[in-house]
Amino acid sequence: MAVVTDQHPAPEPAGPPARVRRHRGAEESLGQIVLVFESVVVFLAGLVIFGLTSLPAGMPDWWGIVGGAVLAVLMLAVSTLLRHRWGVVLGWLLQVVLTLGTFLVPAIALVAVIFGGMWAYATIKGASLDRRNARLMRDADSANGE
Repeated sequence: MAVVTDQHPAPEPAGPPARVRRHRGAEESLGQIVLVFESVVVFLAGLVIFGLTSLPAGMPDWWGIVGGAVLAVLMLAVSTLLRHRWGVVLGWLLQVVLTLGTFLVPAIALVAVIFGGMWAYATIKGASLDRRNARLMRDADSANGE
């Protein structure tokens, strides 16, 4: 008894081939997450500063919104640049700017400490993970005779 199988060749994919995504390391991925969430918190902190008028005497209260919005936009912009070493340095610079804001509004210290710690972890541990993964890939390639 003959078994009949109905095998058809796989259909050809329609359209251009899918674009291959660029490899992102742990440092870049973790840093982007921290900066994007931090930008939201910094913008909201600017709104709170405006609403509470807690700026030092002589400073208009609208500076809270302007400062929060500018710093938030800069954080979003820098989050796209973290594939470069200088992008990570800019991220550290933004952490310093946020920390300096503590002199104007002491309540910002809480945000600076929390997100500064998360940024430090993302960049230091992320870079360590990237080095380990590169070493493992190199070892795997040499074990396969490449």
